[in-house]
Amino acid sequence: MKPIERCKALIARDREIISPATRISYFPLAVSRAEGSKVWDLDGNEYLDFLSGAAVTNIGHRHPRVVQAIREQLERFIHNTLAYTYYEVPALLAEKLAEITPGRFPKRVAYGLSGSDANDGAIKLVRSATRRLRILSFLGSYHGTTLGALTLSGISLNMRRSLSPLVPEIYHVPYPDCYHCYLGLQYPDCGLACVEYIRELFRILIPPEETAAFILEPIQGDAGVVIPPSEFWRELRALCDDHGILLVDEEVQTGFGRTGRWFAIEHWGIEPDVILTAKAIASGMPLSAIISRSELMETWSVPAHLFTAEANPLCCAAALATIEVLEEERLPERAERVGRTALKRLGEMMEDHDLIGDVRGRGLLIGVDLVRDRKTREPAREEALKVSWRAYEKGLILISFGRFGNVLRIAPPLTVSEKELEEGLGIVEESIDDVEKGKAPDEVLKQMTGW
Repeated sequence: MKPIERCKALIARDREIISPATRISYFPLAVSRAEGSKVWDLDGNEYLDFLSGAAVTNIGHRHPRVVQAIREQLERFIHNTLAYTYYEVPALLAEKLAEITPGRFPKRVAYGLSGSDANDGAIKLVRSATRRLRILSFLGSYHGTTLGALTLSGISLNMRRSLSPLVPEIYHVPYPDCYHCYLGLQYPDCGLACVEYIRELFRILIPPEETAAFILEPIQGDAGVVIPPSEFWRELRALCDDHGILLVDEEVQTGFGRTGRWFAIEHWGIEPDVILTAKAIASGMPLSAIISRSELMETWSVPAHLFTAEANPLCCAAALATIEVLEEERLPERAERVGRTALKRLGEMMEDHDLIGDVRGRGLLIGVDLVRDRKTREPAREEALKVSWRAYEKGLILISFGRFGNVLRIAPPLTVSEKELEEGLGIVEESIDDVEKGKAPDEVLKQMTGW
């Protein structure tokens, strides 16, 4: 590694002036510029990016089409507000979102600025549309940090500690995490007990006729890339249909080609009533969108979900360009193909490294679950942090996350080249090998908080 003195100096300034509630520390990386699948720090060091700005730069950093779209809009105007005026680009984008999202029914769109506010908006929308109060979310879920999104989230006690009272009448049920089962069972012998758990709640505690919606991620991202069995979706959709409950598909992390489909729910052929999007929608520009059955949005009225800067024209232009690139370069299909290569390579690593307990993913959203013992599946959180650190030292941006903080997150841009992918996976294996051999000192853990 080259010296990182400029990075260290900026980090020292940052720690004095920026709220500590905004950052999860891993390594001293201060970004200077980025292009494609590469990032450079303030000292000129180059890194291969397996984080994509938290699954945001799906089409790569600074894609020329997005940069050009922003420049062209910049020449016209930077800001107006949908609250009081009209302009074309939000309507164009809404029409496109209605076209590409699953569901063969009329749709309407509501805009925001982040995945968090999309989740808050979903709470308001489903309560308005059903006139019911109760909402079910899932253990292990991460939906954001505005008050409603934080209430929906079920992954971190620190997210909720000292922040009560949270939004009332939101309940959490076990997600079908078949590697670290909440109920201590084994799939498929469990008989999908997590669904039976919900049915039992409906029988004895939460009346289904008073339940507005399930809000859930089709693949839990920050829980460690947790993929439910296919029959879970059939059972859950049937429960919703039986009781008039809305199904809200939270695609903030999994949308826009990340899992090898435009939206992850398409892997199971399910049509949700509401879809929540953000992150990759505009390649890093702040934008979110709620796309729902049209009749649901007829039930709320202004200013139920209004933001002064919603549908900023620069952001909408970036989103339209992002969607065009995904379509023209067939990046969802590419993510599926390249993801298979990555999963195969990681599976081969698992044969040689006992630290790897499980490898799972769809497309280029992949989790490598590190354990201290494959039989007990004891999470190897500290080892995962050390692997992240060693990867950073070798020029790869890689973090660990998950319910136990022990899962390596493999999420490069969908445009990553085969050569870059192999290079990055090679660094992952080298870093795991170094940690297994004790080459990553405990000292680095003092600099890392991680999930």
